[in-house]
Amino acid sequence: MSAPRTSRGLWFEELEPGTTVQHAVRRTVTETDNVMFTTMTMNTAPLHLDAAYAATTEFKKPLVNSMFTMALVVGISVTELTLGTIVAQLGISEATFPAPVFTGDTIRVETEVVSARESRSRPDAGLVVFEHRAYNQHDLLVCRLQRTGLMCKEPVDG
Repeated sequence: MSAPRTSRGLWFEELEPGTTVQHAVRRTVTETDNVMFTTMTMNTAPLHLDAAYAATTEFKKPLVNSMFTMALVVGISVTELTLGTIVAQLGISEATFPAPVFTGDTIRVETEVVSARESRSRPDAGLVVFEHRAYNQHDLLVCRLQRTGLMCKEPVDG
């Protein structure tokens, strides 16, 4: 027997273009996050792992891996947008990182629904383009990306 769901994402019909969600969850990035993600993904760039090397760069300290930042941004959005209501993520595009993320930064995310259209091949779903924007504790934009989700339509009882 499955446990009852206490929260869910939004159905396709609820994702109108222009809708913006200020996500409730924020997350402070730790050194462990950066080191584990960077080493698990085989990224050996010293800018992420070597404090002595990073001290010689314009940043003066290790940068958080931008792929971790992107994954965190999408993850923060899941509970309020796609939890149990997405069929699949179809793509990510236009990812930019206009400012660096460092250990200790607290990331908040807002998401705007850019477009939504019914699927041509799946009558029970639609395609939604989300734009996620992430800011640090100084309200500095650190990541912007668009992703396309194949979203479930609200089930019809019957």
